[in-house]
Amino acid sequence: MNIIAEIVEIRGEGHCSAGHKIGNKFIFTEKSFPPLCPWALGALMMPVMVLMHGGKFSWMNRLEDTYWCCPDPNNTVVFRLSTSNIIK
Repeated sequence: MNIIAEIVEIRGEGHCSAGHKIGNKFIFTEKSFPPLCPWALGALMMPVMVLMHGGKFSWMNRLEDTYWCCPDPNNTVVFRLSTSNIIK
């Protein structure tokens, strides 16, 4: 199962220090990870692995998207994670 991480918001000053933009989509597969800022990649790896292997989090329904953030305290990038093989 592929996981799509789409940037839906950049808080703070509205720009990502790594150059990522709202609307950027990153595809995680079992064989490869996308070219993503190392801080964001670190923040997303755990939830991506859970979703990729059929897991879910207590606050979400089975087919619901979930939201995760990078750790930048000044310009936090918000990602929507989707468990879909088709980019929306």
